[in-house]
Amino acid sequence: MKMSYNKLWKLLIDKNMKKSDLRKNARISSSSLAKLGKDENVTTEVLVKICNELKCDVADIMEFVTDEPTQKDEVTD
Repeated sequence: MKMSYNKLWKLLIDKNMKKSDLRKNARISSSSLAKLGKDENVTTEVLVKICNELKCDVADIMEFVTDEPTQKDEVTD
């Protein structure tokens, strides 16, 4: 399983907010924002700052998704 922040990006669109606005208003670093964009791990502190800014719960900005099987994972004869 991996994390996905697609919910965060959709929420920003709904709130008519740019990523740069979120970064400034939530006081998170550009490197943290880049990690979010790559669905990489960020600290709980970053998630809390985002949730406080957007007035939402962590489940509103992220979710766990299952990894898609690759061709390598499939058994061939």
